[in-house]
Amino acid sequence: MGNRNQVISNIDDPHELEKLFREDPDAFKRSFEEAWERNAQSLVLAVWHERLNYQEETGSKKARFMNKDFLFMGFMALLAGLTSRGLFHLALEELITPINLVFGVVPFIAGYFMYRNPPKKSILYTVIGAFFVSLVYLNLLPMEESDSIILAYLHLPIFLWVVTGLAFTGNAYKKGRERLTYLKFNGEFAVIYASMAISGMILTGLTMQLFYFAGLDIADFYFRNVVLFGATGLTVVASYLVIRNLEYGRHIASYLAKIFSPLVLLTLLAYLIMVVSIGENPFMDRDFLLSFNGVLLLVLALTIFTITGSDSDGRRMVSDFVNSALIFLALIIDTVALSAIVFRLTSYGITPNRVAVLGVNVLIWANLIWIGIAYTRFLTGKSDLIPVQNAVTKYLPIYGLWAAIVAFIFPWIF
Repeated sequence: MGNRNQVISNIDDPHELEKLFREDPDAFKRSFEEAWERNAQSLVLAVWHERLNYQEETGSKKARFMNKDFLFMGFMALLAGLTSRGLFHLALEELITPINLVFGVVPFIAGYFMYRNPPKKSILYTVIGAFFVSLVYLNLLPMEESDSIILAYLHLPIFLWVVTGLAFTGNAYKKGRERLTYLKFNGEFAVIYASMAISGMILTGLTMQLFYFAGLDIADFYFRNVVLFGATGLTVVASYLVIRNLEYGRHIASYLAKIFSPLVLLTLLAYLIMVVSIGENPFMDRDFLLSFNGVLLLVLALTIFTITGSDSDGRRMVSDFVNSALIFLALIIDTVALSAIVFRLTSYGITPNRVAVLGVNVLIWANLIWIGIAYTRFLTGKSDLIPVQNAVTKYLPIYGLWAAIVAFIFPWIF
């Protein structure tokens, strides 16, 4: 916090004190100790003193090994690992499809969410019912590799992701702020789980090498039991760690998105210039059209994670202008992709793949326009950032609805 004591400098500015705390809680506490010694009569600091002492007190309780939250997390992680191992065995025996492994992970994360934030019965039954119906339906589908069945396999996890969001938000599922927090959770989860996965891979490599030196080949056993168990169980552990991070206002994913957004913008510009110069044609080249959609999804994800980490205080940051440029380029890409998909539909006929890609591109196109309009109003000073965030959070159920249509209806239509 620099040479000056920022807590003392902002003692009459509650907003700035909260911001300082969220940016670096540890540094804030160090500065607060000095500020409290010199200004013990301050009512503002008295409130902060109680708040910090309470956090330290409860934090020490949470740090104990035998607290309920930690034990429940461990129990759900254990169930996730055991269930995934059982599902994996059934998949190897070709009794079920491998996509069933998603039910060895997602329901237990949702269960942990609902334990921490108990919902009313209607939401509880909706979440449980959605998982149960999805599991039964998935295993009623024929085990074949037709386009409509594969599309159902690809879209069902998206639908379950939205159901898990309902478990996360609980009774506040209608509030944009809670949906935004769920998006933040997903970004933080990706970062933390990836970090743990890398550590796990290093441990796996070391273990394999040690047993190899001893003349034992345990690769098959280790991967089927230890690696699979750990990879699925750690999803619940990562959820636990992410929620603790969110409680302290730490948002790693949004910072990474802000760092990489300018790089992606430059890369995307170079990519589009290259496409035009060499004359690639997404209307005729199916693989090139798929790459266009991949770039589109990357830009949408970066934009969303940058928005989730932005403050709703009306200040315009460099990242906001970069986001606006990315959205503009993404709209160009999506418009070209939509035109190419319509061309392929009218020229080569209707297939489930083309209809599914058309649907998701239309949804993304509409979402980008909504975000773009909200961003324009924000950058021109006509509104704050909340409408931009609403353009992201209020659209999430629509993606879930489309995923449900593709997963549950396409196999019967096609």
